[in-house]
Amino acid sequence: MTWRSARLRILLLVMAGTVINYIARNTLGVLAPLLQHDLAISTAQYSYVVGAFQLAYTLMQPIGGMLIDRIGLTAGFALFALAWSLAGMAHGAARGWFSLAACRALLGMAEAVAIPAGMKTIGEWFPDRERSIATGWFNAGTALGAIIAPVIVATVARVWGWQAAFVLTGAFGLPFAAVWYHWYRSPQQAGYVTAAERDTILAGQRPVPAGNTALLAIVGSARFWAIAVPRFLTEPAWQTFNFWIPLFLVRERGLDLAHMALFAWVPFLAADFGGVTGGYFAPLVQRRFNLSLEGSRIAVIAGGAVLMIAPGCAGLVAGPYAAIALLAVGGFAHQAISVLINTLSADVFPKSDIAKANGLVGMAGWTGGLLFSLAIGQLADRIGYAPLFGCLGLFDLIGTVWLFAMRRHLILHEA
Repeated sequence: MTWRSARLRILLLVMAGTVINYIARNTLGVLAPLLQHDLAISTAQYSYVVGAFQLAYTLMQPIGGMLIDRIGLTAGFALFALAWSLAGMAHGAARGWFSLAACRALLGMAEAVAIPAGMKTIGEWFPDRERSIATGWFNAGTALGAIIAPVIVATVARVWGWQAAFVLTGAFGLPFAAVWYHWYRSPQQAGYVTAAERDTILAGQRPVPAGNTALLAIVGSARFWAIAVPRFLTEPAWQTFNFWIPLFLVRERGLDLAHMALFAWVPFLAADFGGVTGGYFAPLVQRRFNLSLEGSRIAVIAGGAVLMIAPGCAGLVAGPYAAIALLAVGGFAHQAISVLINTLSADVFPKSDIAKANGLVGMAGWTGGLLFSLAIGQLADRIGYAPLFGCLGLFDLIGTVWLFAMRRHLILHEA
């Protein structure tokens, strides 16, 4: 893949959409201390606001994936990007936790398509050997959006208020929707891809079973559960990073909004490195140890699970900077794990099913994230964050054991 290749430009485009998507969703976390004060929102009510987004996102992922599979990426992703922009901007009109939760639910419904659409794009445009690398770069957009959000949001909120921060970050999706609709086409339809590159893409994609599988048939397959259970166990970490770290740093580590904007991005920068490194490391491990494709993915996931012990200790250290350092290790590890789990879903399902299959896997993950966020909302004020963070490291280790136990169901192109 060279700098002139069409698939690199496609990757940069879908990565840009992911960055914009995550800026919009992370705006709430950055503004949480301010919103709690201005709108008189309790910690439990804040968990309901977070939960509204997570529940809507969870339920919509397979539906959005199915719509993308049916109407196509070009119109489908543009439509959802337009919807999340309008929903994000509407947050500025919130007057209490309930109206804020309603806006979050609309945003969750619209943003739910981003990862399934991104994985379908990678499934269409990249040969097997490049897929984990492409997923790593695409997934880096999630953390890059989280890096950018604190700087933009905190600055705008200090100058013009939190309402303006929601409107600005929501509006970023409008030009992306227009560019995506105008420019994105599949390799078979795109006039900007050379015949040689098209042949490289298609020849490098090994055949998988016939597509257009019903949702219930996907859910009933062993390969789905092999991926869905680890995703259920790993996703609480990322949801905690996105929605709860700012409150943790303000309440238990004494940072104000300005200092949080200066340092809260560090775990997400580490997450970017983890996602990209994981994507490159999997094929390296495959060559070095002569592993199968799925075996190399699982090996890197196992290494990330061990590193997730670090953020499990973040609630035990006294200083904010030590906590941020441990969370940074967790960000690195989690995104390496996430990239490889998402890549497995693109590996073992047909291209025509990737979006809805990945949406169903994402639904399992976000169910875990939702349940854990509600638990934080109910328990953080009573027991503190330390035992809750401790659970995160344990979850990933259990998920890795499950993957090893279910590996035979991930053998590529199993009949």
